[in-house]
Formats: sequence, C-alpha cells, structure tokens
Amino acid sequence: MAEITTSTIMDLRARTNAGMMDCKRALNETKGDMEAAIKLLRLQGLAIQVKRAGKEANQGIVQAAASADGACMALVEVNCETDFVAKTDGFKAFVAAVAAKVLAGDENVAETMKDDLVAIVSSTGENVKIRRVARFVRGGSGLVESYIHMGGKVGVLVEVGCGQAATAQKPVFTTLVHDVALQIAASAPRWLNSAEVPAEVVASEKDLYRKQVEGKPANVVEKILEGKIKKFYTEVCLVDQPFVKEPKTSITQVTAAVAKECGDTIAIKRFARFQLGAA
Repeated sequence: MAEITTSTIMDLRARTNAGMMDCKRALNETKGDMEAAIKLLRLQGLAIQVKRAGKEANQGIVQAAASADGACMALVEVNCETDFVAKTDGFKAFVAAVAAKVLAGDENVAETMKDDLVAIVSSTGENVKIRRVARFVRGGSGLVESYIHMGGKVGVLVEVGCGQAATAQKPVFTTLVHDVALQIAASAPRWLNSAEVPAEVVASEKDLYRKQVEGKPANVVEKILEGKIKKFYTEVCLVDQPFVKEPKTSITQVTAAVAKECGDTIAIKRFARFQLGAA
C-alpha cells in the first residue's frame, strides 16, 4: 500500500477538484493507488450526475471557436444550474474545451468528453449538459462569422457566400456579414427563407388566420391569408426580415445592394443561433 500523505491528498484534489475528505477516503479505499482513486471519484461523480439530472439546467455559456484561417467555426451551448457556476474558471475552461473539440470535427463530443463531464459535475455539484453544437466549414468563396452577444447568452454562426474570392476581402462585404450576424442575434429568425418553413407550420398559421376572418367572402379571405403569411415570413425568415439598422429595408435588399456594389453575386447560405436555455 502506497503511503497516503497530505501531499498525495492535495495532488488528488488538484487533479479532480474533489473535496479533501473525499480525496482522503478515495485514497484509503484504493490503498493509495492514485489512478484508481481518480477513477473512484469519477464514478462517484457519475452518481452525482445521475442525482442532479432532474435539476433544471438553463444557465451556462454559449461560446464560439474559430480555426486560424477563419474557414471553420464552431458554436456550443453548455448548460449548468446557476449563473454562479457559469462564471467560474473551471466551467469556462470546460466550455472552451468542448468548443475546441467541436471545431476539430468531433461529431459526438458529449461521448468523447464524458469523463470530463463527470469531473465538472463532481466539482460543481450541479447538473451540467452539453446541450447543442454547430460547426460550419466555409464552402467556396465567402466568409463564416461568429458573434457572441450578452456575455455568452446568445451566439450566432453565419455563412455568406460570394462568386469571386476577391469580394470576401472587401470591407463592404465583411461589414455585411457582420451586420447579418448582428441581425440574427437581435431578431432571432427561425429559418433562412420561406422555402425552409415546414408546410405544417404554414398550414397552422393559415388555420389561425382563417378563424380571425370567418364570415368574409372566400376571395377576400385568400387575399388576407396571403398578406398575413407574407407578414409571418418577415418575422421568422432571415432574408425577409427588416434590417435592424434600416427597418424600411429587408435583409434581401441589403444583400442585393452590396452585391451590386461589389459587382458580384452574394447569398446568405446558412446560420445557427443558440440562446441560452431557449428552444
């Protein structure tokens, strides 16, 4: 049996973030075997994780990570139970590690980092969840941009493509991409364009509007429905939304104006928006 000293206990505590008495007990149970003690504490951490699983976890951090050349970006949302834990260095480091893994192409980060997840649950005593992740790799000419709002409460990824590589270097184009990222953060679109809106959602909206205009002639109803659906698209579809900086201009119109100035074709390809604790 290896000698269990205060130094050994402190070493185990530094490596696991577990309490001093828990570390002493683990070392006693494993007869001083450091690796076995770490494993034991993690197993106990897993028990804590199961116990905490029913606790609501809607605090945390939304964080982005980018490759050195900016061609690839990742966005992650990691939840915990309290804002206090979200502000700790240990939790921030865990979120950064998750973002780095996703950036590197890990498609199953929750499984890959399960030991780290157990460790952070054990050290914080809170339910911690890797809730959702996204990774964009630029396809062709254009830019991928990330934007984090409200200190990690809202995060955005967006990819905007162009026809010519030189366009991506023009200030007017980079400003457009940044503005689109701000737009997504501020206006929370649900889809890129009307083609992406599920048919059942459109049908549900129409049913609602029909109830509002019951008794009117059929031809009048259809015109009203057409107008209301168009208005619905301006609320939920990014390209149809009014530009937050110039509400009388749509995102489509802003994009077209920049394309004309650049003498190129420009298209918003995709986006992801994570809001802490939201659907």
